[in-house]
Amino acid sequence: MNLIDRYIACWNETDPEARAKAVAELWTEDGTYTDPLADVAGHAGIAAVIEGAQGMFPGLVFTPGDLYDAHHHIARFTWHLGPEGGEPVAVGFDVVELAEDGRIRKVLGFLDKVPTA
Repeated sequence: MNLIDRYIACWNETDPEARAKAVAELWTEDGTYTDPLADVAGHAGIAAVIEGAQGMFPGLVFTPGDLYDAHHHIARFTWHLGPEGGEPVAVGFDVVELAEDGRIRKVLGFLDKVPTA
């Protein structure tokens, strides 16, 4: 499973213990996640942001988008959030910085499409 598949799987994991384990395997201990709605550091903070997103959008799933690009220790990719197999209600663009061990050190997220209330 590649980095993006593992990242998307983290965001879709609904079991708190399994999510905490997935976050710990994917992010460094001091890893950060920043987007327009969140700015957190550490495994617990990242897992809490994921849980919050799931609470805001129950029943929706994250899927990889069409764009992926990487060089050196940086990757960027798009993702979609929507009903399984349906039209996404949200689309984002994340930039990821990797540590020497291949785990995520930093995520900078951007929201390109957000649901209208």
